[in-house]
Parts: sequence; C-alpha cells; structure tokens
Amino acid sequence: MTRLAAACVLCLCAAAAFAAEPRARELGVPFEGTPGPLNAITDVTGVLVGHTTLIDSADPAHLVRTGVTAVLPRGPDSVSAPTFAASVALNGNGEMTGTAWVEESGMLEGPVVLTNTHSVGIVRDAVIAWRVHARAPDASGYWWSLPVVAETWDGYLNDINGFHVRPEHVYAALDGAKTGPVAEGNVGGGTGMICHEFKCGIGTSSRRVAIDGTNYTVGVLVQANYGVRDTLRIAGVPVGQHLTEHRLDKHPSGDETGSIIVVVATDAPLLPHQLKRVARRAGLGVARNGSYAGNGSGDIFIAFSTANAAAVLDKPVNEAKFIGNDSIDPLFRGTVEATEEAIINAMVAARDLQGQGGHAAFAISHDALREVLRRYNRLAR
Repeated sequence: MTRLAAACVLCLCAAAAFAAEPRARELGVPFEGTPGPLNAITDVTGVLVGHTTLIDSADPAHLVRTGVTAVLPRGPDSVSAPTFAASVALNGNGEMTGTAWVEESGMLEGPVVLTNTHSVGIVRDAVIAWRVHARAPDASGYWWSLPVVAETWDGYLNDINGFHVRPEHVYAALDGAKTGPVAEGNVGGGTGMICHEFKCGIGTSSRRVAIDGTNYTVGVLVQANYGVRDTLRIAGVPVGQHLTEHRLDKHPSGDETGSIIVVVATDAPLLPHQLKRVARRAGLGVARNGSYAGNGSGDIFIAFSTANAAAVLDKPVNEAKFIGNDSIDPLFRGTVEATEEAIINAMVAARDLQGQGGHAAFAISHDALREVLRRYNRLAR
C-alpha cells in the first residue's frame, strides 16, 4: 500500500467517526418539513453514496486535502440502467460534465461524481473505465459513456495543482458506495471545501412528502464551497454577522467566489422537464442560507428520479408514469427544505483543517451557533 493510499484509508475511518457527530437538527437548529429515517439522500431507495478522502501532510509544500464522492442512482445497476434527469446552472462559473447529453436525452446514464476543479478530467476518464470494466459493450460492439462529474475549488487548503486524485481513488468511491448514513463534512469531494468562510464540505438531508395519498422521498446531497461570512443565515438568523472570528485570510471582502454542487434524488415519478423544475428549487434552498450566487460562484444542480425504471430502457415505445404539475408543489418545497438543511449539516459536521500555504479553515462552533439561535428565540431545544 502506498503512503497516499494509507492516508486515504485512515481518512475513511475518520469519516465514519464524523457521521456519529451531532447534526444540525440535533443541535437544535429548527428546520421545516419531515425528514426520512436517515435524513439523507440514501433515504431514496436504491441510492448509494461512496467517499474517498485524501489527506496527506508528508510533504509540507504539497499538502493534500481533497477527494472524491460518488452518488449511484440505482446502486450497482447504475452502470447500465439510466434514470430520468435534468440539470440547471444558477451561476455557471463551474463545471459539470455530461450535462449536454442529460439535457438532450432527459436521462442520466451512470453515477454523479464530485471532486475538485482540477481533477474533473481524470475523474471523468476513471468513471468511463469503471463502466467499461463493469459491463459488456452495446449491440454495436462499442462502449459509450458521457459521465457526469462536477467540481468545486479546494485550492485554498489543497495542493490542487498537484493532481493528487488518481483513478484508483475514483474506483474506491464507486465500489465502496453504500446505503445507510452518509458521512458529512471533511470527507470525499468535500474534504478541502469551505462555505461562508467556515470549514464545510459534504452534507445531506431528505424530506418525506405525500401526494394524493402516496408517500414519496426527496433527498439532497451537497458539496458546499460558496459564500461569504456576512450573508450567512441559519434558520433565518443572521448568524454570520455575529460569528465573526476566524474569517479567511486573503479573502476578498464581499466577493462570493466559491461554488456549490447540489444533487437531488427522488423516488417520485417525474419526467425530465419536471426534474428541471425540481433542480431549480435547489437554488432557493441555497439562498435561504445567504447565498446570492455571485459572479465568481459555480452553482450547478442535477436532479434525477429512480421511478420509471422500465421506461428508460431502449425500446421502440415506452410508457412512463408522472405526477401532474398541479400536484408537484410538495416536491418543490421538500427540495428547498432538504437543500437548506444539507448545507448546514455539512457546516456542522466539518472540522478545523490546516492546509496549503499556511491557510486554515475553522469549523463553526456548535456552542456559539446555539447561543446566537437562542438569542433570536430560534433554538429548537
């Protein structure tokens, strides 16, 4: 095992420990809506999440603080079984590969994988290799893949130009994806990420909604790396105006230059144009926490539905079930609520991290957050 691989294994163990830490709701942050049993994207049956976390401090001039997060919409069947999907860019200073075909076809073929900005290419190629290895070619004798890989920039803490993400790290995230609780904070693609000048990273949440007597779930996973301190709002409280310590050094005051990727999953039967409407609502959840999607921010969202499995097969004629537009509002609201909470879960789960160039990002203080919420009579307990 290489030194970097050993570091990766240690961090995966640490990620499991993070999952046991209090989440935002457990701290008393009040949120609207009813979450699923895990309050995670994995509450949507079939959805799996895997992380590879890379932290290596052996070379002080090249500190590694990065990783890969994979979301598999149909579990192992994600290799060859697509889902209806759509993507939206609230502000496009970022990258999510494969979305031209998602928009053209209305389908997501394969997983959604998250990493840092300068590793998108190698991660994309690794996802193709993973799919080629896992399945036979199509009837024409060709393998074909335009994978969805998205990024946010972790160069404040990570040696981003060192290109430390390797194909084996991508394979580990994909092959290790599982159901159950999802590790949050300094894990996977979120390892080196910062939001509202607090250490941040991966976060997740879910909502249960009822439409015409049938229960559905909408789940969200975010890689949060956006925002400035002054605009941060949590549960409607201007938290960022009170918690002013440990702001980032060399951060251009007032400029929102980070990014956020939001992945929305649901088991509700929706067509691609409806999933685009759902994906747009993720932006409202981000805004609730104080983002204004600044010029330098890459705010890109993708939504998929695990329903209609037979309708996405390659047949001459297909039939799909879908929710009527006049009944879709509970899914819109659930998406907004779950996105809002997923971001705060990422912030609460994160831990202080020293990084490249002497930089450091500090996690939000749980006690200080509770005190500010109490001052505004917004503490749930």
